[in-house]
Formats: sequence, C-alpha cells, structure tokens
Amino acid sequence: MKIESVLSGFVPEPRGRDGLTLAVLLARQTGARLEVAFVKPPAWDTPGPARAEAGAWAAYLEEQAGSTLAQAREQAGDDAEVLSYSHRGSGRGLVELARKRGADVVVIGSAPRGRRGRISVGSTADQLLHSSPVPVLLAPRGYAEDAPAALTRLTVAYRRGRGADAAVTGAARIAAALDLPLRLVTLVVASHRRHPLGQEMVAGMRRQAMADLAAAARGHRRRLQVDVEVIEGRNVATAMAAGSWEPGDLIICASSNTAPLRRVFLGDTSIKIVRAATCPVMILTREP
Repeated sequence: MKIESVLSGFVPEPRGRDGLTLAVLLARQTGARLEVAFVKPPAWDTPGPARAEAGAWAAYLEEQAGSTLAQAREQAGDDAEVLSYSHRGSGRGLVELARKRGADVVVIGSAPRGRRGRISVGSTADQLLHSSPVPVLLAPRGYAEDAPAALTRLTVAYRRGRGADAAVTGAARIAAALDLPLRLVTLVVASHRRHPLGQEMVAGMRRQAMADLAAAARGHRRRLQVDVEVIEGRNVATAMAAGSWEPGDLIICASSNTAPLRRVFLGDTSIKIVRAATCPVMILTREP
C-alpha cells in the first residue's frame, strides 16, 4: 500500500477540522499530496418562473463553498489543493472524487453526535465505509484540539485470514516508509471466562492467538520492529479499553471478507473496534 495522495473531506465544523488535522499530519509525515474537498449540494436545474429562485440558491451555494474552502486553506496551508464538488451525498461524492483524483486514502472526522475522543459513524462515513475504492481514515471527535505532533505507531487489528494478512503486509509497508514500529493485536472476547470451562476455552484462544500473531509477524521482523499482543475482555469495548494506546497510534482494520474486491466494507468486529477506539482508525479495501 502506498500513500502518495491524501483526500480530506472538509466541512466548516469541528468534525471537518478534526479530519483535516489528521489528513495534514498524515500527508506531512508521508510526503503525500494533500487535497481538501467540500462536497456541496447540487444546484437546482429548474425552468420557468422558478429559475430566479434557483439562481439565488446556486449563488448561495457558491458563497458557502468559497467561505468553506477559505477555512480549509487557512488550516491546511498553501501546499494543499482545495476544491468543491457537487453531489447529493457527501460520502458518495467523496467516493467519486477519490476515483477521479487518484487518492490513496480518504480522511474524515467523526459524526458530531459522538463522544469526545471516540469515533461515531454518521451518514458520510457510512457511505464511505460501504463503497470506497480506497482506504478510509477516521479521526476521533476533538482530534484537532489535542492532536499528537506525529504518528508514532501503527497497530493492526489481527485475526488470522487472508484479509488480515493483507492488512499486515500493507501496514508493514507504511511503517517501513515512515520508520514506525508495527504492532499486531488480537482481541480475545469471552463473556463466560469466570466459569472453569470458560477459563479453559479462553486459555486455548489465547494460545492460538499468540501462535497466529507470531506467524503473521515473522516475515516482517527483518526490516521492522514488530510487537504482538493479545488483549482480552468480555466484549470488544472492554478488550479495547484494556489495551495500551499511545496518542500517536493509528489502528488499521481489514475490510470484511464479504466485501467486493478493492472496496471498503466494514464487518461487525471492525465497526465495534471503530466505536471503541480512542485513536484514528483506517479501514483498508479488500484485496484479492
């Protein structure tokens, strides 16, 4: 996986600033080209007497786009390219732009209703997470107010399988390019571990997870620092809370195995990880 072009979806709200802060950080650290896009509603195409009203609406949209792009340019700096794009759905508009502009990743912020420091999936993210042709990177709410100076570690949520192995390979390439350590984490979730049989089951799951992690890490340790960790909890949220997370962490998740090839599609476990994460999360496309 390469990161040479970063596309940030921007709106003149805190969530827009959160996503753009993360996009600027990623572009700066990777040396990638940064494009910032505001997806605006399309103007009306109305004949007859309503044309004057449609013209006023189009003028309003242009004024709003100009103001929004000025805010984006002020935050992103002169090296970033800013543009507006018309579409009825902001997420679908970003999907189209990612294809047209050749982006390697799309970055957005959390939906506004979410908890501070967490990621909430709104309509824009939902559209991206079920159809994007490139990885999607989500910033937690409030990220712009307390962002790290740099990304310091990549953490892959690992569960043995072709999709997760491809995610490890892609993350390893990014980690090597950025000279960052890589961590592979498996969540062991068991709600009945207090029962003797439950304890035995969890112990077996832990041993298998460690064996799988060791195998996944083996081929990458020649050029990278690769750590492995098993995190346990009665559910995904408690397991995530039990883990150690740095301010500069970035979590990488594979798409569901049921996703169309070269598309993002969030599975049940991944969406739970996204909602429980306290750091940015990138969801990769499904590779052949």
